[in-house]
Amino acid sequence: MRSFYLTDVGKIRDHNEDSVIILKNHNNEYMLAVADGMGGHRAGEVASSIAVTYLAHHFQETFYDLTKEEAIMWINDSITEINTAIFQHEKDHPESVGMGTTLVMALYTKDYLLFGNIGDSSGFIVKNKKMHKVTVDHSLVNLLVEAGELTEAEAKDHPRKNVLMKALGASPEIEADIFECSTDIDGVFLASDGLTNMLEISKIEDVINSNDEIEERIVNLIQKANNNGGLDNISVAYLEKDKEVE
Repeated sequence: MRSFYLTDVGKIRDHNEDSVIILKNHNNEYMLAVADGMGGHRAGEVASSIAVTYLAHHFQETFYDLTKEEAIMWINDSITEINTAIFQHEKDHPESVGMGTTLVMALYTKDYLLFGNIGDSSGFIVKNKKMHKVTVDHSLVNLLVEAGELTEAEAKDHPRKNVLMKALGASPEIEADIFECSTDIDGVFLASDGLTNMLEISKIEDVINSNDEIEERIVNLIQKANNNGGLDNISVAYLEKDKEVE
């Protein structure tokens, strides 16, 4: 497996509220996560950092050879602990009240691939040179699309497209959506909406399928998102299987 992750402030924001990580344990099991923070007084970057830092420590300390059922519980427990930590930080730092973060994560082992999601950062699988979105956005416009009140085209440029229906730090009780996928994939791709709002999926596929090194491809994606406006922070975490030599 090869992996690379990167985050960029973009062209408009004055600081970066995203956090991103990829970790591997001694059992060749992987954890990927992207968190997109929100809140004043730079509290968004604190919220996303709380999420990713907790996951990093928790993965390193407790994730080893878990069954799929245990891994699902691990995700749920992590979400609860992160949410509690965000509320505790707000209690200790009143100036940060209202902060929160999205979170999309993936656990990849030889036996299963699980995604967990809260908010509108996205998780994809890559297979046969195509990207397939696994997660479902917890956004107002996506809710309206599902209800048949907006078309996909209308949702794309809707003035309230950034309104979230769910985020860590928004409610004392919260649950992630958890999705299971086959491990028969070519790659796992996570991104904040700073990337997916700036680039069509077909354009992302073109870059991912190029023959450049994995680091060059991710840098290229972020450059293209910035070239298209870079309206938000941009984060990517990408894990791919080594390509077979023909």
